[in-house]
Amino acid sequence: MNNVLWGYAVNAQFDRKEAVRLLRLALGVDDDDPDTLTWASLISAFMVGDCETEIEMVDRAVALNPNSFRAWNGRGWVFRNAGLPDEAVRSFQRAIRMSPVDPALHHSFVGMGYAFIELFRFDEAIVAGKKAQRQNPVYPEPYRCLASAFAHLGRDAEAREAAACLLEVDPAFTISSWIARGGQSNATLLTEGLRKAGLPE
Repeated sequence: MNNVLWGYAVNAQFDRKEAVRLLRLALGVDDDDPDTLTWASLISAFMVGDCETEIEMVDRAVALNPNSFRAWNGRGWVFRNAGLPDEAVRSFQRAIRMSPVDPALHHSFVGMGYAFIELFRFDEAIVAGKKAQRQNPVYPEPYRCLASAFAHLGRDAEAREAAACLLEVDPAFTISSWIARGGQSNATLLTEGLRKAGLPE
């Protein structure tokens, strides 16, 4: 999944099918483990897009371990991909409360930022994006968040600066390849902001 999402796949179609095969294998071994359910729901959310099944799986994960950062963070991404940004924000906030110094916290902040963009809450998206950037300055996602949010607010210089930072850490980035990797079908405003920021199509 990560090979596909991060653009590292030599054969994206093969890696996509392999990710789905492995998630089914893992569920066949143990479908009552919260970590397994979380990863399976995430892989499905990005590689398959069956929202009902993914929500059911990730809700079981948080029910089995309501104190899991990983489960709540995963739930945020599943709900964000399903086009339910309000619930995504609540899940990311819960994840952050569960583990406020987690080394993977940048994933929660950027997911929250993406969800805020879809809710037209651009100022809050910028706050979340900056927190994600501080957590991991070489991770490309915060710069996507910031470029889009700044562009929507008409803060063009800051949008262009965030876009330039994105291209510095991810020189091959294009909007079309990012969409093709998966999980962006409900990210209409996010994508529109990337275009406004002048990122390559």
